[in-house]
Amino acid sequence: MYFGAGLFLGWALGANDSANIFGTAVTSGMVKYTTAVILAALFIITGAILQGGEGMETISGLTPPSLNTALLITLAAALTVTVMTVWKLPVSTSQAVVGAIVGTGLMQGSLHTAALTRVFICWVTTPLGAFLVSIISYIVLRKVFQLLRPSMISEDFIYRAGLLAAGCYGAYALGANNVANVTGVFTGQESGMLALGPALLLGGLSIALGVLTFSKNVMTTVGRAIVKINPFAALIVMLAQAVTVHFYALVGVPVSTSQAVVGAVLGISFIKGLQTLNFPLTGKIFLGWITTPVAAGLLAAAMFYLGRTWLA
Repeated sequence: MYFGAGLFLGWALGANDSANIFGTAVTSGMVKYTTAVILAALFIITGAILQGGEGMETISGLTPPSLNTALLITLAAALTVTVMTVWKLPVSTSQAVVGAIVGTGLMQGSLHTAALTRVFICWVTTPLGAFLVSIISYIVLRKVFQLLRPSMISEDFIYRAGLLAAGCYGAYALGANNVANVTGVFTGQESGMLALGPALLLGGLSIALGVLTFSKNVMTTVGRAIVKINPFAALIVMLAQAVTVHFYALVGVPVSTSQAVVGAVLGISFIKGLQTLNFPLTGKIFLGWITTPVAAGLLAAAMFYLGRTWLA
């Protein structure tokens, strides 16, 4: 029962965040949806197993570990992310998890504020970093294409190969960075907790399952709905998102792929002209970033209060 909530969260994460990995490639018509989800699932599992350990330590260190509170945290976060997915909005699973941790931590009177501050700083710098990487990548790769002057057939091949490679890299980065959101609160030395290896594997598999079963609705929102995008811009967005998320995987702080991809899309819009940007939808997504941790925190606090006898 305990780990089932974490697997539910992983499924919700995969269903929502896979759109941030291959969304722009699929909506640009360069990569088929079926190909995208299969590759995303495989590389998410690989990234989780090979480089997911650093983020596990960060998440498990935000609040004192307990199987009961871990169940509450992951269930509150999963419900929040699932609702946002049904609404077809890419949101931050990291924010949902940390919001739930804060809610339970405040109810317990125990919260590690130093680690939490580090997480908040990374949240702020994630879209800014992706914005800058997007602009730099756009300028550099545009210059490379101008120098190479590929034929139409060669250009099409380059775009397709580049989008597939960037998508696989992005999926690897997602697994490495976000697996901690799924099973991080279940790791530790206490009785009944998961060892690191099984936690990484189970987390990666649950994210992959979400990608394969319920990701299409959100995937159609990312890219096409936020900004008019062509294959070159799609490549830039995917690459900028992947680089940014992988950087924070190495830092050991789970961040939002949604924030990274929107930051990258904003970078493209800045270069191409802000008139191409869908401001109402972008504003709705930004609002989701604020409401997600608050909603998850309030839900977790309410669940803690209602189950305080069981949690004692």
